[in-house]
Amino acid sequence: MADTFAFLGTGSMGGAILDGLVAGRPGVVIRSTTRASAGTRNGVESRSTESDANANRWAVEGADIVVVGVKPAMVTDLLRDVADSLSPTTLIISVAAGVTTATMESVVPNAVVRAMPNTPALIGKGVTGIAAGSRSTPAHLAQAHELFGVVGWVLELPESQIDVLSTISGSGPAYVFHAMEQWTRAAVELGFSEEDARNLVEKTFAGATALQESTGVGPAELRRRVTSPNGTTERAIAVLDEAHLAEIYRAAAEAALARARELARELGL
Repeated sequence: MADTFAFLGTGSMGGAILDGLVAGRPGVVIRSTTRASAGTRNGVESRSTESDANANRWAVEGADIVVVGVKPAMVTDLLRDVADSLSPTTLIISVAAGVTTATMESVVPNAVVRAMPNTPALIGKGVTGIAAGSRSTPAHLAQAHELFGVVGWVLELPESQIDVLSTISGSGPAYVFHAMEQWTRAAVELGFSEEDARNLVEKTFAGATALQESTGVGPAELRRRVTSPNGTTERAIAVLDEAHLAEIYRAAAEAALARARELARELGL
């Protein structure tokens, strides 16, 4: 992996990646910038763009990898601002939704990679999709893969699939939380206290996920093992199947994908 990193914008996602890098690669040089007063992290030099107009250019000078974590509408202006301070070999990695590699390449001459992590990266359990720009080599993708590997699992894919990935893993935690929300409500309506209902649901979801991860058995088979013939679970699953959940999930994913493409058009990207 590279030895010098710049993080431009360290919100929750950029901060998670930064923290994972600090923990996994002690001794590397890391510079970061934030809009407001710069926070303090051990092993990280930080400056605020509000108090130092040259903070972003300072951060990228000599950096092997620059991680762009600002809002999508700010990406092109930010890259235009730092373009003259970038080394020709610097790799640009953006985690901004909707900003294409072609858009970034129109502003800087460097190799670029587009990444789409999700919020479990905050605890090292993230899923990140990475896609190469036209100037990126396998070595650049390997660098991006190693960087995001510090906060979870990484999938390399064509850029045309990034928005599709965002509808599954990017938005996915919200789908899980939504299901937990509904089962908690059902438990309360069946007589449990709010606290007990929440514990029942949260610990069941966590335990089921841990079981699947530890065994490596697919969810369909694990579901079959719980579903005894003519039992209570079979009756509940029948109700869910009668609601045509497969079609509902597909429609939800397609709605999210359509909105992702709308947002990109709204940004002119």
